[in-house]
Amino acid sequence: MKDRPPRRAGAVIPAAVLALAVTACTAPPAGPELELTPTTAPAAGELDSVTWMLPSEPTSLDLDANGGTAQNTVLANVCERLMQVAPDLSVGPGLAEYAEWEDDSTVVFRLTPEAAFRDGTPITADDVVWSMERHAAEGAEESDEYTNVERIEATGDREVTVHMGQRDAVFVPAMAGNGGIVYDRRALEADGDAYGTPQGTDACTGPYRLTEWSSGSRVVLERDDAYWNTARAARVERVEFRWAVENAVVNTLNTGESDGAYLDTASAAVPLLRDETVQVYQGPSTNVWSLITTERGGLADPRLRRALSLALERDGISRAAFGGLAEPWSAPLGPGGWGYERERFEEAYAAIDAAPADPDEPELELARALVEEAGVPDEPIVIANDGEPARTIIANAFVDAAARIGLEARIATVPRQQFGSYYVDPELRSQVDLFSDEYWVSKNDPVGFYKNGASDAGVNYSGFADEEYDSLVKEAQAATDDAERAELAVELQDRWTEAMPWIPVVQVPTTLAMGPGVTGAPASSAFLFYPWAADLGAREDEGR
Repeated sequence: MKDRPPRRAGAVIPAAVLALAVTACTAPPAGPELELTPTTAPAAGELDSVTWMLPSEPTSLDLDANGGTAQNTVLANVCERLMQVAPDLSVGPGLAEYAEWEDDSTVVFRLTPEAAFRDGTPITADDVVWSMERHAAEGAEESDEYTNVERIEATGDREVTVHMGQRDAVFVPAMAGNGGIVYDRRALEADGDAYGTPQGTDACTGPYRLTEWSSGSRVVLERDDAYWNTARAARVERVEFRWAVENAVVNTLNTGESDGAYLDTASAAVPLLRDETVQVYQGPSTNVWSLITTERGGLADPRLRRALSLALERDGISRAAFGGLAEPWSAPLGPGGWGYERERFEEAYAAIDAAPADPDEPELELARALVEEAGVPDEPIVIANDGEPARTIIANAFVDAAARIGLEARIATVPRQQFGSYYVDPELRSQVDLFSDEYWVSKNDPVGFYKNGASDAGVNYSGFADEEYDSLVKEAQAATDDAERAELAVELQDRWTEAMPWIPVVQVPTTLAMGPGVTGAPASSAFLFYPWAADLGAREDEGR
């Protein structure tokens, strides 16, 4: 079974987009295609150290404050969760040996007896309750995972009972994400305001411990030889994280200055494919680049959003911005999120006709008719950009698509370090009608994404409100039968596609590059939550 539908060939790339591809030093229009795999060859031996590149310096190592890619890549090896994502994106036991629904509103987590913090202190139910309540606090990154939770209590030394307002089938898998991290309360409280900063500790348990964060320079993890789970003992003694812009990351891999990286943009892999000493892999993910509409109002009418989706040249964007290593995509969730009833989700995805890879004239005529029906906005539609190559190409392709159907659009450029604030700053969002971003979820369940369309969802900025959609979210969360939940998820997808609060652009598989002497890392998006560095080691007949 394919992990994604076949690529469409022969698309024409708009001249403006192609020119930007050359300026940004991306790949030529025809790009390679890598077979998706969740894993790489297992390690054959130990290594003293590896150097791993990040796309940027972590902004915080407190994942309740900021759960971005850089910090997740580091802390996936340091902080363990109640449940555990595997390289194939399935979910199994973690610090909890099992989770069981006692009735429609009560789920019980039973802790693994051997689980302990760094100093050997056993992890107790009280530690879990305190950690879950921290995740659920207003303003915390993972608080939306606790929407249906009414009360959390320790019902034994190693037993935690969560009382829900309604059954939530997505809640247990969500505990494999950042909302399931169990903290050492003593260490975190001792850190105080220093927790999550270069002066703080990691306050967790995991195969690696945080030993250094030199701001502006590096983050260092060292193997925790006292780690309680000997079955997951790490093969690499020391992992040093450094960060750089994308071209510099590629250079470090070419020259052997670094041993690996999960590439921020798939197009960075194209020059690496020409280097026989570098291994390049792509694996399943939930990641999709989308155009996220705001409350500013220029795209308040869903007919305009659908029209722009119909006119957007996704195939050109894939080739120009991602070197052909991303997939033109019609939904806001990648196939790594289809964790059950996969054939049903593939069928439903194939039926989406509102987001073509290469718009033809009938699709453009339909888009123009929608614009005429809705009316042209009084002001130009404004799309945000931070000058990053992929965003620049997407923004220009959007402006081109608007012009093709009788709309005027312009680009507003903001500093790169400010771009992430669109998620949290209403004043910043009020200056643009949409911004592009690569969005991912930790659950391999479409319901875990489509709840973002509920009227009270934190990232539903466009004002999309549908009582039936809200009811479907609750019904889908309560459905523990996979087939039933899949049908509800498909209906949510259909309603989302009709309203188009976000315009999907391309699906991006995880892209992993490693040097000649290293292997073992998963190639899927599990690296954001799974202790991937513990699987690293020397390749066959290699070692240092």
